[in-house]
Amino acid sequence: MHHSPHPGADRREPSPSTPGPTSGTRAASRPETGPGARPAVPTRQRIVDAAEHLMRTLGLARTTTKEIARAAGCSEAALYKHFTGKEELFVAVLQERLPPLGPLLAQLSGEAGEAGEAGESIASGTAADAGGDAVERRLAAIVRRAVEFYEESMPIASSLFAEPALLQRHREALRGIGAGPQVPLRMLADYLAVERDRGRIAPGTDPDAAAALLLGACYQRAFLRHFMGVEDGPPAAEFAASTARTLMRGIART
Repeated sequence: MHHSPHPGADRREPSPSTPGPTSGTRAASRPETGPGARPAVPTRQRIVDAAEHLMRTLGLARTTTKEIARAAGCSEAALYKHFTGKEELFVAVLQERLPPLGPLLAQLSGEAGEAGEAGESIASGTAADAGGDAVERRLAAIVRRAVEFYEESMPIASSLFAEPALLQRHREALRGIGAGPQVPLRMLADYLAVERDRGRIAPGTDPDAAAALLLGACYQRAFLRHFMGVEDGPPAAEFAASTARTLMRGIART
């Protein structure tokens, strides 16, 4: 499990030679002149860059909008012109800086429905390949992305659990903007429901239970790696293939 560094170490400014939002984005915020000058980095991008850096190093609970604005080289008022608060910034970091799990789930759900209507699979365009094999490949792709997403997002969000009041405020704020950890689970369940309705998995499949099994395995892998501090277990590609194959054995048509 991720532990934040010592507070004194957290708040040291990066040195000019150390990559970070204060070194890279502050310089970029000042327009350059002359031939070959690089355009200024937009304020919003600097804010998201700074938020990602601070959330990774300090943890979400200890990162404030004031610190993010300072690291981005802008005022806190300027930050609030782009984001309603830290929770919306957190969602922006997840969506723009981490492996995109949600878009992949949405894409696969749409493509699965289109393949069913056309009698074709995504991979080969043939009706014969529109069954369990195609579903298993899609599930393996989801596992690969989910593993990456959870491994990168867990250290950022884990510090919230040390402060129940802050966690409650964060939970309410995410609910207000339609975000949260339940969203990928619901999207995966919706995808599996499409596959079930198209007849590519067993008609008795419970999409919610199957989605929980798949993403739960991905989250557990990320948790153990962070908590134990070692990269134990099979490589991500092997883990994805094995997990998808095992789930398919339980939901495949017979």
